[in-house]
Amino acid sequence: MPKITPTHWTVPEKIFLLDGWQFDRQEGSRRSYVKPGVARLIVIPAYHSVPVSIIRSNMRTANMSRERYFALLSQV
Repeated sequence: MPKITPTHWTVPEKIFLLDGWQFDRQEGSRRSYVKPGVARLIVIPAYHSVPVSIIRSNMRTANMSRERYFALLSQV
């Protein structure tokens, strides 16, 4: 299985949008996304390089497996 690497903020955004998340609001450089049926939101900072720790934290919140992440990444 490949490693999760830091990426431009548009890549995780596309992955979570494909997973059913919807853009909710932006405060500064932080973009918030919601999904019906999920109590918590995910936040993707609009950074040139989003750290792996933030990507993995959002994956935990979204209950997304590594396999699902890489399957959606291949569609981007």
